[in-house]
Amino acid sequence: MTEASETTDAEPALELRVLEADSARMVVSGAWRIDQPLPRLAAARALMDSKPGLSRLDFDARDLTGWDTGLVTYVAGIERLCRERGVECDTSALPSGLCSLLELAASVPPATDNDEDGRSLSFVTRFGTDFLDLLRSTGEIMSFFGEGVLAVRRLLQGRARFRHSEFWVIVQESGADALPIVGLVSFLVGVILGYIGDQQLAQFGARIYVADLVGLATVIQIGALITAIVLAGRTGAAFAARLGSMQVNEEIDALRTLGISPMEFLVLPRVLALILMTPLLTIYANLLGILGGAFVGTLVGGLTLTSYLVETQNAIGWNHIIQGLISATIYGAIVAASGCLRGMQCGRSAAAVGDATTSAVVTAIVFIVIAAAVLTVIFDAVGLS
Repeated sequence: MTEASETTDAEPALELRVLEADSARMVVSGAWRIDQPLPRLAAARALMDSKPGLSRLDFDARDLTGWDTGLVTYVAGIERLCRERGVECDTSALPSGLCSLLELAASVPPATDNDEDGRSLSFVTRFGTDFLDLLRSTGEIMSFFGEGVLAVRRLLQGRARFRHSEFWVIVQESGADALPIVGLVSFLVGVILGYIGDQQLAQFGARIYVADLVGLATVIQIGALITAIVLAGRTGAAFAARLGSMQVNEEIDALRTLGISPMEFLVLPRVLALILMTPLLTIYANLLGILGGAFVGTLVGGLTLTSYLVETQNAIGWNHIIQGLISATIYGAIVAASGCLRGMQCGRSAAAVGDATTSAVVTAIVFIVIAAAVLTVIFDAVGLS
Protein backbone atom coordinates (compact mmCIF):
# COMPACT_ATOMS: atom_id res chain seq x y z
CA MET A 1 0.00 0.00 0.00
CA THR A 2 1.36 3.42 -0.94
CA GLU A 3 0.19 6.93 -0.18
CA ALA A 4 2.22 9.82 -1.56
CA SER A 5 2.01 13.49 -2.45
CA GLU A 6 3.61 15.21 -5.40
CA THR A 7 6.84 15.91 -3.47
CA THR A 8 8.98 12.80 -3.69
CA ASP A 9 12.52 14.11 -3.42
CA ALA A 10 12.59 14.81 0.31
CA GLU A 11 14.69 12.30 2.21
CA PRO A 12 13.12 10.50 5.19
CA ALA A 13 14.02 12.11 8.50
CA LEU A 14 13.29 11.50 12.18
CA GLU A 15 13.41 13.96 15.07
CA LEU A 16 12.45 13.69 18.73
CA ARG A 17 11.08 16.84 20.35
CA VAL A 18 10.52 17.15 24.09
CA LEU A 19 7.10 18.58 24.99
CA GLU A 20 7.12 18.23 28.75
CA ALA A 21 9.30 16.54 31.35
CA ASP A 22 7.80 13.09 30.66
CA SER A 23 6.40 13.39 27.13
CA ALA A 24 7.93 13.75 23.67
CA ARG A 25 6.93 13.92 20.03
CA MET A 26 8.46 11.96 17.18
CA VAL A 27 8.52 14.15 14.06
CA VAL A 28 8.45 12.13 10.83
CA SER A 29 9.20 13.98 7.60
CA GLY A 30 10.10 13.29 4.01
CA ALA A 31 9.18 10.32 1.82
CA TRP A 32 9.38 6.96 3.62
CA ARG A 33 9.52 4.24 0.99
CA ILE A 34 11.23 0.88 0.93
CA ASP A 35 12.98 1.65 -2.38
CA GLN A 36 15.29 4.17 -0.69
CA PRO A 37 17.52 4.14 2.43
CA LEU A 38 15.48 4.56 5.62
CA PRO A 39 16.69 5.44 9.12
CA ARG A 40 17.52 2.42 11.22
CA LEU A 41 15.37 1.52 14.19
CA ALA A 42 18.49 1.86 16.32
CA ALA A 43 18.29 5.64 15.68
CA ALA A 44 14.83 5.78 17.26
CA ARG A 45 16.05 3.64 20.16
CA ALA A 46 18.97 6.04 20.71
CA LEU A 47 16.63 9.05 20.66
CA MET A 48 14.33 7.44 23.23
CA ASP A 49 17.24 6.40 25.41
CA SER A 50 18.47 10.01 25.40
CA LYS A 51 15.25 11.08 27.15
CA PRO A 52 15.16 9.24 30.50
CA GLY A 53 11.87 9.29 32.38
CA LEU A 54 9.82 9.34 29.17
CA SER A 55 6.24 8.10 29.72
CA ARG A 56 4.35 9.28 26.61
CA LEU A 57 5.23 9.51 22.93
CA ASP A 58 3.13 10.83 20.04
CA PHE A 59 3.83 11.59 16.38
CA ASP A 60 3.86 14.59 14.05
CA ALA A 61 3.43 13.67 10.38
CA ARG A 62 2.62 17.09 8.88
CA ASP A 63 5.85 17.12 6.87
CA LEU A 64 5.41 13.53 5.66
CA THR A 65 5.38 13.66 1.84
CA GLY A 66 4.97 9.95 1.09
CA TRP A 67 4.98 6.55 2.72
CA ASP A 68 4.55 2.85 2.13
CA THR A 69 5.08 -0.34 4.13
CA GLY A 70 8.56 0.81 5.05
CA LEU A 71 7.08 3.41 7.40
CA VAL A 72 4.52 0.90 8.71
CA THR A 73 7.31 -1.47 9.71
CA TYR A 74 9.30 1.36 11.30
CA VAL A 75 6.41 2.69 13.37
CA ALA A 76 5.55 -0.87 14.46
CA GLY A 77 9.13 -1.18 15.71
CA ILE A 78 8.79 2.08 17.65
CA GLU A 79 5.58 0.77 19.25
CA ARG A 80 7.46 -2.36 20.30
CA LEU A 81 10.20 -0.22 21.85
CA CYS A 82 7.57 1.77 23.73
CA ARG A 83 5.98 -1.41 25.10
CA GLU A 84 9.37 -2.65 26.29
CA ARG A 85 9.94 0.64 28.16
CA GLY A 86 6.40 1.08 29.45
CA VAL A 87 5.90 4.23 27.36
CA GLU A 88 2.42 5.17 26.08
CA CYS A 89 2.51 5.45 22.29
CA ASP A 90 -0.10 7.60 20.49
CA THR A 91 -0.22 7.11 16.69
CA SER A 92 -3.46 9.02 16.05
CA ALA A 93 -1.62 11.84 14.24
CA LEU A 94 -0.35 9.48 11.57
CA PRO A 95 -2.26 8.94 8.30
CA SER A 96 -5.45 6.92 8.72
CA GLY A 97 -4.31 4.23 6.27
CA LEU A 98 -1.10 3.75 8.20
CA CYS A 99 -3.01 3.43 11.48
CA SER A 100 -5.26 0.78 9.89
CA LEU A 101 -2.25 -1.26 8.81
CA LEU A 102 -0.75 -0.97 12.28
CA GLU A 103 -3.97 -2.29 13.82
CA LEU A 104 -4.02 -5.16 11.33
CA ALA A 105 -0.41 -6.06 12.15
CA ALA A 106 -1.14 -5.91 15.88
CA SER A 107 -4.10 -8.28 15.49
CA VAL A 108 -1.86 -11.10 14.18
CA PRO A 109 -0.38 -13.15 17.06
CA PRO A 110 3.41 -13.31 17.09
CA ALA A 111 5.01 -16.44 15.72
CA THR A 112 6.24 -18.88 18.33
CA ASP A 113 9.10 -21.32 18.11
CA ASN A 114 7.73 -24.80 18.72
CA ASP A 115 11.15 -26.08 19.74
CA GLU A 116 11.48 -23.41 22.43
CA ASP A 117 7.95 -24.12 23.65
CA GLY A 118 8.79 -27.82 23.83
CA ARG A 119 11.92 -27.11 25.85
CA SER A 120 10.03 -24.86 28.26
CA LEU A 121 7.52 -27.58 29.09
CA SER A 122 8.30 -29.97 31.90
CA PHE A 123 8.78 -33.69 31.29
CA VAL A 124 5.51 -34.52 33.04
CA THR A 125 3.60 -32.06 30.84
CA ARG A 126 5.11 -33.40 27.64
CA PHE A 127 4.54 -37.00 28.73
CA GLY A 128 0.91 -36.23 29.60
CA THR A 129 0.34 -34.48 26.27
CA ASP A 130 1.85 -37.36 24.31
CA PHE A 131 -0.20 -39.87 26.31
CA LEU A 132 -3.42 -37.98 25.61
CA ASP A 133 -2.54 -37.82 21.91
CA LEU A 134 -1.95 -41.57 21.96
CA LEU A 135 -5.35 -42.18 23.57
CA ARG A 136 -7.04 -39.89 21.06
CA SER A 137 -5.33 -41.63 18.16
CA THR A 138 -6.24 -45.05 19.54
CA GLY A 139 -9.86 -44.00 19.85
CA GLU A 140 -9.89 -42.79 16.23
CA ILE A 141 -8.37 -46.07 15.03
CA MET A 142 -10.88 -48.16 16.97
CA SER A 143 -13.75 -46.05 15.64
CA PHE A 144 -12.45 -46.48 12.09
CA PHE A 145 -12.22 -50.25 12.40
CA GLY A 146 -15.64 -50.39 14.04
CA GLU A 147 -17.13 -48.59 11.06
CA GLY A 148 -15.19 -50.96 8.81
CA VAL A 149 -16.72 -54.01 10.50
CA LEU A 150 -20.19 -52.55 10.01
CA ALA A 151 -19.40 -51.89 6.34
CA VAL A 152 -18.27 -55.50 5.87
CA ARG A 153 -21.49 -56.72 7.50
CA ARG A 154 -23.53 -54.60 5.08
CA LEU A 155 -21.45 -56.07 2.22
CA LEU A 156 -22.23 -59.63 3.34
CA GLN A 157 -25.89 -58.66 3.54
CA GLY A 158 -25.72 -57.28 -0.01
CA ARG A 159 -26.53 -53.72 1.08
CA ALA A 160 -23.12 -52.03 0.72
CA ARG A 161 -23.15 -49.03 -1.60
CA PHE A 162 -20.09 -48.57 -3.82
CA ARG A 163 -19.39 -48.51 -7.54
CA HIS A 164 -18.26 -51.86 -8.84
CA SER A 165 -16.58 -50.24 -11.84
CA GLU A 166 -14.36 -48.25 -9.48
CA PHE A 167 -13.55 -51.43 -7.58
CA TRP A 168 -12.15 -53.08 -10.71
CA VAL A 169 -10.16 -49.95 -11.53
CA ILE A 170 -8.60 -50.11 -8.06
CA VAL A 171 -7.88 -53.83 -8.58
CA GLN A 172 -6.00 -53.04 -11.78
CA GLU A 173 -4.06 -50.13 -10.25
CA SER A 174 -3.04 -52.07 -7.15
CA GLY A 175 -2.51 -55.41 -8.89
CA ALA A 176 -1.51 -55.48 -12.55
CA ASP A 177 0.18 -52.07 -12.46
CA ALA A 178 2.34 -53.20 -9.51
CA LEU A 179 3.74 -56.28 -11.27
CA PRO A 180 6.94 -54.66 -12.63
CA ILE A 181 8.16 -53.15 -9.35
CA VAL A 182 7.17 -56.20 -7.28
CA GLY A 183 8.86 -58.54 -9.74
CA LEU A 184 12.07 -56.49 -9.88
CA VAL A 185 12.42 -56.16 -6.11
CA SER A 186 11.57 -59.82 -5.50
CA PHE A 187 14.07 -61.06 -8.08
CA LEU A 188 16.87 -58.90 -6.65
CA VAL A 189 16.10 -59.96 -3.07
CA GLY A 190 16.23 -63.59 -4.26
CA VAL A 191 19.64 -62.87 -5.82
CA ILE A 192 20.86 -61.37 -2.53
CA LEU A 193 19.62 -64.28 -0.45
CA GLY A 194 21.09 -66.78 -2.90
CA TYR A 195 24.48 -65.07 -2.98
CA ILE A 196 24.76 -64.82 0.81
CA GLY A 197 23.57 -68.41 1.27
CA ASP A 198 26.01 -69.70 -1.35
CA GLN A 199 28.93 -67.96 0.37
CA GLN A 200 28.17 -69.62 3.70
CA LEU A 201 27.08 -73.07 2.51
CA ALA A 202 30.07 -73.41 0.17
CA GLN A 203 32.26 -73.74 3.27
CA PHE A 204 30.51 -77.04 4.07
CA GLY A 205 30.13 -78.30 0.51
CA ALA A 206 26.34 -77.88 0.77
CA ARG A 207 25.65 -75.43 -2.02
CA ILE A 208 22.56 -77.37 -3.07
CA TYR A 209 20.82 -76.20 0.08
CA VAL A 210 20.81 -72.64 -1.25
CA ALA A 211 17.57 -73.73 -2.92
CA ASP A 212 16.08 -74.64 0.48
CA LEU A 213 17.21 -71.38 2.04
CA VAL A 214 15.90 -69.10 -0.69
CA GLY A 215 12.72 -71.08 -1.31
CA LEU A 216 11.60 -71.35 2.33
CA ALA A 217 12.54 -67.78 3.24
CA THR A 218 10.75 -66.39 0.20
CA VAL A 219 7.57 -68.47 0.41
CA ILE A 220 7.08 -68.28 4.18
CA GLN A 221 7.78 -64.60 4.80
CA ILE A 222 10.01 -62.60 2.44
CA GLY A 223 7.71 -62.68 -0.59
CA ALA A 224 4.70 -61.47 1.39
CA LEU A 225 6.78 -58.81 3.19
CA ILE A 226 8.27 -57.45 -0.02
CA THR A 227 4.87 -57.27 -1.66
CA ALA A 228 3.28 -55.56 1.33
CA ILE A 229 6.06 -52.98 1.74
CA VAL A 230 6.01 -52.14 -1.96
CA LEU A 231 2.23 -51.75 -1.84
CA ALA A 232 2.52 -49.60 1.28
CA GLY A 233 4.81 -47.16 -0.49
CA ARG A 234 2.91 -47.30 -3.76
CA THR A 235 -0.76 -48.08 -3.23
CA GLY A 236 -1.25 -47.16 0.43
CA ALA A 237 0.26 -43.72 -0.16
CA ALA A 238 -1.98 -43.27 -3.20
CA PHE A 239 -5.07 -44.14 -1.14
CA ALA A 240 -4.11 -41.60 1.53
CA ALA A 241 -3.41 -38.88 -1.06
CA ARG A 242 -6.70 -39.42 -2.90
CA LEU A 243 -8.88 -39.53 0.18
CA GLY A 244 -6.93 -36.63 1.68
CA SER A 245 -7.55 -34.55 -1.44
CA MET A 246 -11.24 -35.41 -1.24
CA GLN A 247 -11.21 -34.32 2.40
CA VAL A 248 -9.62 -31.00 1.45
CA ASN A 249 -12.18 -30.44 -1.32
CA GLU A 250 -15.03 -31.39 1.07
CA GLU A 251 -16.12 -34.22 -1.20
CA ILE A 252 -16.32 -36.63 1.75
CA ASP A 253 -18.58 -34.18 3.59
CA ALA A 254 -20.75 -34.04 0.47
CA LEU A 255 -21.10 -37.84 0.51
CA ARG A 256 -22.24 -37.73 4.13
CA THR A 257 -24.72 -34.98 3.26
CA LEU A 258 -26.17 -37.21 0.53
CA GLY A 259 -26.56 -40.04 3.05
CA ILE A 260 -23.74 -42.14 1.54
CA SER A 261 -21.30 -43.74 3.95
CA PRO A 262 -17.70 -42.85 2.99
CA MET A 263 -16.64 -46.09 4.67
CA GLU A 264 -18.70 -48.12 2.20
CA PHE A 265 -18.24 -45.93 -0.86
CA LEU A 266 -14.51 -45.17 -0.56
CA VAL A 267 -12.81 -47.42 1.98
CA LEU A 268 -14.50 -50.80 1.45
CA PRO A 269 -13.62 -51.24 -2.26
CA ARG A 270 -9.98 -50.33 -1.58
CA VAL A 271 -9.68 -52.80 1.29
CA LEU A 272 -11.32 -55.56 -0.75
CA ALA A 273 -9.06 -54.84 -3.73
CA LEU A 274 -5.87 -55.21 -1.71
CA ILE A 275 -7.12 -58.27 0.17
CA LEU A 276 -7.75 -59.84 -3.22
CA MET A 277 -4.58 -58.73 -5.01
CA THR A 278 -1.91 -59.01 -2.31
CA PRO A 279 -1.94 -62.87 -2.17
CA LEU A 280 -1.80 -63.02 -5.97
CA LEU A 281 1.10 -60.58 -6.07
CA THR A 282 2.78 -62.61 -3.34
CA ILE A 283 2.64 -65.79 -5.46
CA TYR A 284 4.21 -63.80 -8.29
CA ALA A 285 6.86 -62.42 -5.92
CA ASN A 286 7.62 -65.93 -4.64
CA LEU A 287 8.24 -67.19 -8.18
CA LEU A 288 10.52 -64.26 -9.03
CA GLY A 289 12.40 -64.63 -5.73
CA ILE A 290 13.02 -68.34 -6.38
CA LEU A 291 14.20 -67.51 -9.91
CA GLY A 292 16.58 -64.94 -8.45
CA GLY A 293 18.03 -67.61 -6.16
CA ALA A 294 18.22 -70.04 -9.09
CA PHE A 295 20.11 -67.44 -11.11
CA VAL A 296 22.80 -67.25 -8.43
CA GLY A 297 22.77 -70.99 -7.76
CA THR A 298 23.38 -71.85 -11.40
CA LEU A 299 25.75 -68.98 -12.21
CA VAL A 300 27.85 -68.88 -9.03
CA GLY A 301 27.17 -72.17 -7.26
CA GLY A 302 27.62 -74.41 -10.32
CA LEU A 303 24.23 -76.08 -9.87
CA THR A 304 22.00 -77.13 -12.72
CA LEU A 305 18.64 -75.47 -13.04
CA THR A 306 16.87 -78.84 -12.80
CA SER A 307 18.58 -79.86 -9.57
CA TYR A 308 17.92 -76.42 -8.06
CA LEU A 309 14.20 -76.53 -8.87
CA VAL A 310 13.84 -80.14 -7.68
CA GLU A 311 15.50 -79.27 -4.35
CA THR A 312 13.21 -76.24 -4.02
CA GLN A 313 10.15 -78.40 -4.67
CA ASN A 314 11.24 -80.91 -2.04
CA ALA A 315 11.86 -78.19 0.55
CA ILE A 316 8.60 -76.28 0.17
CA GLY A 317 5.38 -77.77 1.47
CA TRP A 318 1.78 -76.66 1.33
CA ASN A 319 1.97 -75.53 4.94
CA HIS A 320 4.67 -73.02 3.96
CA ILE A 321 2.64 -71.71 1.04
CA ILE A 322 -0.45 -71.35 3.25
CA GLN A 323 1.57 -69.37 5.81
CA GLY A 324 2.71 -66.93 3.14
CA LEU A 325 -0.76 -66.45 1.67
CA ILE A 326 -2.39 -65.90 5.07
CA SER A 327 0.29 -63.36 5.92
CA ALA A 328 -0.16 -61.64 2.55
CA THR A 329 -3.91 -61.34 3.04
CA ILE A 330 -3.46 -59.73 6.45
CA TYR A 331 -0.72 -57.42 5.14
CA GLY A 332 -2.96 -56.29 2.29
CA ALA A 333 -5.75 -55.40 4.70
CA ILE A 334 -3.24 -53.48 6.86
CA VAL A 335 -1.92 -51.47 3.89
CA ALA A 336 -5.40 -50.55 2.66
CA ALA A 337 -6.71 -49.72 6.13
CA SER A 338 -3.66 -47.57 6.96
CA GLY A 339 -3.91 -45.59 3.73
CA CYS A 340 -7.64 -45.02 4.06
CA LEU A 341 -7.41 -44.19 7.78
CA ARG A 342 -4.79 -41.48 7.28
CA GLY A 343 -6.64 -40.16 4.26
CA MET A 344 -9.88 -39.84 6.23
CA GLN A 345 -7.98 -38.14 9.08
CA CYS A 346 -6.39 -35.62 6.71
CA GLY A 347 -6.65 -31.92 7.52
CA ARG A 348 -8.01 -29.21 5.26
CA SER A 349 -4.80 -28.00 3.62
CA ALA A 350 -2.42 -29.13 0.89
CA ALA A 351 0.34 -29.65 3.45
CA ALA A 352 -1.97 -31.97 5.40
CA VAL A 353 -2.28 -34.22 2.33
CA GLY A 354 1.49 -34.70 2.28
CA ASP A 355 1.53 -35.41 6.00
CA ALA A 356 -1.27 -37.95 5.60
CA THR A 357 0.60 -39.71 2.79
CA THR A 358 3.77 -39.97 4.85
CA SER A 359 1.87 -41.13 7.91
CA ALA A 360 0.05 -43.79 5.88
CA VAL A 361 3.31 -45.37 4.69
CA VAL A 362 4.89 -45.30 8.15
CA THR A 363 1.77 -46.70 9.81
CA ALA A 364 1.46 -49.51 7.28
CA ILE A 365 5.10 -50.60 7.55
CA VAL A 366 5.07 -50.53 11.35
CA PHE A 367 1.93 -52.64 11.58
CA ILE A 368 3.18 -55.02 8.86
CA VAL A 369 6.31 -55.75 10.89
CA ILE A 370 4.26 -56.20 14.06
CA ALA A 371 1.87 -58.53 12.25
CA ALA A 372 4.79 -60.53 10.82
CA ALA A 373 6.19 -61.13 14.29
CA VAL A 374 2.81 -62.07 15.74
CA LEU A 375 1.95 -64.38 12.84
CA THR A 376 5.29 -66.16 13.11
CA VAL A 377 4.58 -66.99 16.75
CA ILE A 378 1.01 -68.08 15.98
CA PHE A 379 2.05 -70.33 13.07
CA ASP A 380 4.63 -72.00 15.28
CA ALA A 381 2.09 -72.45 18.08
CA VAL A 382 -0.51 -74.12 15.84
CA GLY A 383 2.08 -76.36 14.18
CA LEU A 384 1.86 -74.79 10.71
CA SER A 385 5.62 -74.14 10.48
